[in-house]
Amino acid sequence: MKEVDIAPVHLWQHLAALPLVVEDYALEARALPILPDFTRKTTVLHLRGGGEEGVGEDVGYDARAHDAVAAAGPVLPLAGRYTLASFSAHLEGLALFPRPPAWEAERDYRRWAYESAALDLALRQSGRSLPTMLGREVRPLRFVVSTHGGMEDWRALYPDLRFKLDALADWTEERVRALAATGAVDVVDLKGHYRGTPVDLAPDPSLYRRIAEGLPDALLEDPWLDERTRPVLEPHRDRLTWDAPIHSVEDVRELPFLPRWLNSKPSRFGTLARLLAFYAYCEEHGIRLYGGGQFELGPGRTQVQLLAAMFHPDAPNDVAPAAYNEGGPRPGLPDSPLVLVPRAVGF
Repeated sequence: MKEVDIAPVHLWQHLAALPLVVEDYALEARALPILPDFTRKTTVLHLRGGGEEGVGEDVGYDARAHDAVAAAGPVLPLAGRYTLASFSAHLEGLALFPRPPAWEAERDYRRWAYESAALDLALRQSGRSLPTMLGREVRPLRFVVSTHGGMEDWRALYPDLRFKLDALADWTEERVRALAATGAVDVVDLKGHYRGTPVDLAPDPSLYRRIAEGLPDALLEDPWLDERTRPVLEPHRDRLTWDAPIHSVEDVRELPFLPRWLNSKPSRFGTLARLLAFYAYCEEHGIRLYGGGQFELGPGRTQVQLLAAMFHPDAPNDVAPAAYNEGGPRPGLPDSPLVLVPRAVGF
């Protein structure tokens, strides 16, 4: 498909007026046991109307929130005739959670499920695809694999595979040198903006220096900048990038400086309007993007892959095919770059 000239600032305007008919909806619980004490849960939303169905996925990490919405069932008043914009406004006034979520970010994750399902349904009802609507070419998608360990086992089977790694407090200089020797680390997540979660990593100037100097080609994601860490990372500011704090253009403006890179996780933005405004702002200000997933178990994975293939296909996108999350290293998994074949209609 030939890319047409649609200014990024107008992306939302090309979708906002799409008509949407909603008759009812259903919720589908998904679960994948990962560890003896951890099962990943998500909820797939099936939004139906006019003989079509659109899907979205709530990727929140609070398992109890998924259980609560499953127990409550489809009780929201969604039926009606809308545009995408008026449906989004309708959602603004609804209580999407039967009880308050454990983390505020969960509100955006759930909202994204409804917004993405509405987009899928509206496109299907109109007989159109998202790339066509936005005038974007879908290009081969470069992806990396996110892992806490076992990188060597993955590389034994897939020597060209690239990685995004979560930094660990016990990374010694020897460990960092070993990682650098592979030449396969594109992003290191410093986890500096997480509080009260299982993945918290306390800001440590010594660890930051060890990683920044030892992996000079890797992007440094989510550093915590304060009087102790800022001097350490200042020489590497072109590689500093953020993910967890970014939910809107306003969040980008509040960063300590205009970054050269940012992670784009669509579900963090909650609404289509906020996500598309973010794409426009980054394109206008020369901020390069790379995509991120949220351990999706359903259609949310292919949706974020499609967005990445449209807006930043050549970046270190942490959106590997879902099969990479469903087991350890094994033969037969798709290679990077991933060639997507979008459906003729829908998201």
